[in-house]
Amino acid sequence: MSEETAWTAEYDRTSETLRWLRDKRRGHRSKRNRDLGVIGYSLVLLAGGYGTTFVYRFAQRLEHVAAHGDVLEAIRRALPAGLVLLALCLAVIAARDALWRGPVIVPGPVAAWLLSQPVDRTRVLRPYFRLTAGLAVAGGVLCAVAGGVLLRLTGLSSLGTGLAACLPAGLCLPLLAVVLALQVERRTSLGVRVRTWTPYAVLLLVVLVAQTGWAATGHRLPVLEQVELWSGPWGWAAQPVVHAAGGSASGWPVAVTLLVVLTAAAALYAHAVSATVPTRQLRARAATATTVASVMWSVELRAAKLAVSEALGHNGHASRRQLPMPRSKYLVVIWRDAVALWRAPGRVGGAALWTAAAAASAGLAASLDGGSRVAAVVMALVLGYLAVGRLAESARLEADDLRRSSWSPFRFATLMLHHAIVPAVLGAVLACLAAVPFALNGAAWALLLMPVCALPFAAASVVAAVRGPVRSELLFIGIPTPFGDLSFFVFLFWYAAPLLISVTTLSFALEAVLTHGAGVGALACMVLVALALTAVLLLGASHLAKKLRRH
Repeated sequence: MSEETAWTAEYDRTSETLRWLRDKRRGHRSKRNRDLGVIGYSLVLLAGGYGTTFVYRFAQRLEHVAAHGDVLEAIRRALPAGLVLLALCLAVIAARDALWRGPVIVPGPVAAWLLSQPVDRTRVLRPYFRLTAGLAVAGGVLCAVAGGVLLRLTGLSSLGTGLAACLPAGLCLPLLAVVLALQVERRTSLGVRVRTWTPYAVLLLVVLVAQTGWAATGHRLPVLEQVELWSGPWGWAAQPVVHAAGGSASGWPVAVTLLVVLTAAAALYAHAVSATVPTRQLRARAATATTVASVMWSVELRAAKLAVSEALGHNGHASRRQLPMPRSKYLVVIWRDAVALWRAPGRVGGAALWTAAAAASAGLAASLDGGSRVAAVVMALVLGYLAVGRLAESARLEADDLRRSSWSPFRFATLMLHHAIVPAVLGAVLACLAAVPFALNGAAWALLLMPVCALPFAAASVVAAVRGPVRSELLFIGIPTPFGDLSFFVFLFWYAAPLLISVTTLSFALEAVLTHGAGVGALACMVLVALALTAVLLLGASHLAKKLRRH
């Protein structure tokens, strides 16, 4: 029966169908509840064993840092733009999530069989929407509690005032995000707009990040902050928190009233139309969610990413732009990789954003010392690895399916080595551009050290591409120690080996440069270390590629 069929008491079999399904699913639900109980119990043990210590130390550290008046004022200045940034991040994440999942997500059998029966769609679909909205509100309340505690630890407000100030945002923003996601799920045209507007939304978020950092250093833009605080629900939700922290938000009661009224109206409207999601959308999302869930249980993160990317439409909206074809066969791999990036500029944009974040972490490291500097250096290198990894998608695609490399005039191992050239060169160019502000401030050595880090990162990305299927058996090899079984950590090392090897080696070399000064000898050693690491990683990539080809 189609979605548009008029319902009458004569044809409606919803109650009988749902009753029959409950009887048939009783055994499955009991088993699922037991499994979820075991998983929940394990998570509680992990959170209690490791999380409480971390939270306690973090709270102590935060109180100690906030005791300095300059830090407290910096946090207060950064709150308006920072809170708007967080709210807009939630909106972007909700809209993107709705492209492949959405708030009305049903199991595959429900989408494939139940909705084709003579049942009332509202009784079938609305419970899923209410479940999603309830989980979102629960998460928002927890975040509001955490926000109130943070305001108390930093000394910006009392615990009661902080909780009351964060509660409107914790209740309303998650509901508004669910409503936005529902609209994207219901309307295909809106999904197309989300894909089109995402780069501009990310650019806006980057601008807000810069504004937040600028405000924290004492360069506030009061007029722009007031415009942001009154521009929509993202700003209305921030106003009571800004007021509780001692900021300028005198009209916060009006803003909270507007936020509550808008949220109530939007939630009622969304609940009324939650059953109008097209069946084809529900079936496509159910298939994608099932694929992602199955590969996540087998720790096949790459397969999950490909399934989500296909649902997001990354493959169907590629440009057909070309570059002049080279005459030499030794340039054909470089040409293909360059064309792939030319047709998917989002990868280059993502790499540029990760590079900018890495440069910001590097700038933070230059102003710190001791363990804090080491942590900032490691963070900068990890972000740099992610930036270069965004440019190595061609290597990963051909390693996922070896049949795709049949076009190549080279052996598979040689082909994989050629795939490291474009990420290395383009990553070095982006790193050189990110190093320009450091050079203008007297650290000209950054023009050499930052680009040279792109070489081992490109080699490490190729190693990660050709390491083969996930070795999930490593989780069960059994390595008992007084601290527990280390099998999980062995698997984790195997999975993150390219990242760990490259970042660890470069962090030691960079720490030596920062400690002993950027002299000619230190710079030469850093370059030699990067080149040697690149050579070792390329040898490893060649060996793994040959092994992958044999199997």
